[in-house]
Amino acid sequence: MSANTSPYLFKPWLGHYGQTIPVKLPPPTARSLAEMASLAGHRFAKQTAFTCVMPNGMYGSLRYDELERMSDAFAHYLRQVCKLEQGDRVAVQMPNCLSYPVVVLGILKAGCVVVNTNPLYTSGEMAHQFKDSGAKVLVIVDLFADKLEAILGQTQIQHVVMTRVPEFFPPVVQPIVYGVMKYWSRLIPAHGLQITRLPEALKQGTQADDRDAKAYWQDLNHDSLALLQYTGGTTGVAKGAMLTHGNLLWNVQQMLGMCNSHIEEGKEVVLTALPLYHIFAFTVNFLSMYRMGAMNVLVPSPRPIQNLQRAIENYKITWITGVNTLYNALLGEEWFTAFPPKHLKAAGGGGAAMHHAVVERFEKVTGAPLVEGYGLTESSPVACFQPLSTGRRVDTIGIPVPETEIRLVDDNGVDVPIGQPGELLIKGPQVMQGYWRQPEATADVIKNGWLCTGDVAVMSDDGTFKIVDRKKDMILVSGFNVYPNEIEDALTKHDGVMEAAVIGVPDAKTGEAVRAYVVKRDPTVSTEALLQHCRSLLTAYKVPVRIDFREELPKTPIGKILRKDLRAEVLADIQKKG
Repeated sequence: MSANTSPYLFKPWLGHYGQTIPVKLPPPTARSLAEMASLAGHRFAKQTAFTCVMPNGMYGSLRYDELERMSDAFAHYLRQVCKLEQGDRVAVQMPNCLSYPVVVLGILKAGCVVVNTNPLYTSGEMAHQFKDSGAKVLVIVDLFADKLEAILGQTQIQHVVMTRVPEFFPPVVQPIVYGVMKYWSRLIPAHGLQITRLPEALKQGTQADDRDAKAYWQDLNHDSLALLQYTGGTTGVAKGAMLTHGNLLWNVQQMLGMCNSHIEEGKEVVLTALPLYHIFAFTVNFLSMYRMGAMNVLVPSPRPIQNLQRAIENYKITWITGVNTLYNALLGEEWFTAFPPKHLKAAGGGGAAMHHAVVERFEKVTGAPLVEGYGLTESSPVACFQPLSTGRRVDTIGIPVPETEIRLVDDNGVDVPIGQPGELLIKGPQVMQGYWRQPEATADVIKNGWLCTGDVAVMSDDGTFKIVDRKKDMILVSGFNVYPNEIEDALTKHDGVMEAAVIGVPDAKTGEAVRAYVVKRDPTVSTEALLQHCRSLLTAYKVPVRIDFREELPKTPIGKILRKDLRAEVLADIQKKG
C-alpha cells in the first residue's frame, strides 16, 4: 500500500472529535512546567491543592499558595545550598504524600531534572538508576533508608534529603501518625546516614536566598529536559526516557482536550491512588489537574483496598484514575458498592487493558463513565483515549488524542489495511527526545520521527483502535512493566539454577502474572528457596507467582530459549480447561 492510499492519511478518528474535542490545539502558553505551576499557584492561591489521607482518615493539606512558597524554597535549597546547576538530576523516591509535589515542583523550578524512582525498588535497582542518571541529590522517604545505606557509596549522590509520609500534617496529627508507623507498625528502620530533613532543607533554602525563584527557570523552554522516567521501553533494558517540558506540557494539553467536557477549572476533586512516580498519574493526576486548579486527594498506598475508604467517603470525589485491578478490587467492597461516590463525573483506566465486565459493573454502580486510554512512558504517556462525550467504544483504547498521528505497519514498515493487525506507531509533540545516553536504543524505537511501540493493534473503519497483542515479551503486572530478562538473570544467579525462562500468563487479579520455568543444576533446590532468592533481588511485583521445573527448555537451533512456545502451552491449557 503506498503512502497516498494509506488509511491513516485521512485520519478517520477525527469524526469522533465533534464540538467538545478540538481538532487543533494551540501551543501551550507556558514555556515550562515551572511556569505552568507558578501560574496555577497564584491563580488558585487559597484553594486546597493536595490532601493526603491516611487509612484511619487522618489527613494533612497544602494550599496552592503554600506549595508555591515551599517549592520556591526547595528550588533555592537545590541551587544555593546544594550548588546544583540547570540540568542536574535530582532523584525522588517516595509514595504519594504532601512532600512529593513540594519536592518535584521545587526541582522543576530550580531548572533541574526529576528522576522518579519507585520506592519499592531493591537496593540493587536503586543503585542502577541513581548511577545511570547521575543524580546528585536524592529525596527519599524514611521508610526505605536502610536500602539506601547499603548502596549510597556506589552513586554520585552528594546530598540526601529525608521526609516522612505525614510531613506537613497539622502539628497535633503528625506525631500521632508518625508514632503509629514507627513504634506500633515498626515500619521505619534505623540508619546511620547523614541526611537533611525536608523541613530543614526548606528553611535553609528560604534563608539562602529571598529572590524570586523565577531566575532559575526563566530561560527554560519546551526543549529543556524535565524528567528522566525509567522504563524498560520496547526493548526490555531499563533506561531513562527523556521527557522535556514541551513533551509534558503538550500531553497535559492533549489530555485536557479529550476531557474538557468533564473537567471544570477549580472545581474538580481527583482521587490519586496510583503512585505519582508512575508516568500515568504524574501527567494525568498531578500535572493536568494542577493546571486546572483541582484538589488532589492522595492515598499513600492503595493496598489493602480498604485504605481508600476514608478518602472516598470523606471527600467529594469527581474523578478517579486507576488500573483494572484497582477498580475490580473496589467493586468487591460493600462500602463502595453500597455507597458509591455521589459526585463522580468520570474515571480513567490505563496501564493495562480494562476488562469489559469491570467497566460494565463500575459504570452501573457509580453511574459515571469509565474510559480507557493507551500510552507509553516514551509518549509522556497518553497517545489514545476514549472520548467522554460521544462515540465511545468500550473494549478499545479509543482514538488518538489531538495533535497525534497513529499508523499501523507490518514487519516491513508498510501501512496495513483497516481491520488488519500491525505494529502501532506514534507521532506527536508528546514523544520523548530519546533514551538517556543511549543513542542506539533511541534509534531502535524512533524511526523517521515515529515512535515504534512494539504493540500490535487493529483500527476499525471509524478510526477506533484496539490492542490485540505485544511484539515484545514485556509482562504487565497491575500496570507495571516487568521484563523477563531481568527475572531470568536473577534466577540464574542462584547456584542451583542452570537455565530459566520467564513469561507472562493471564491473571484475573493483576492482568498478567509472572511464571518462571527452571532447569535445575542442583536437584535438591526447592521452589521456596528460589522465591526467597528472587525476593532478595527484585521488587515484589516482579517475583514469579509460580515456578515450574523442567528437564529442558524449548530452544531454537542456535540455542535461544523459545518463550513463545512456553506461552503457547499455557494458553492451550487454559483453553482446554474452558
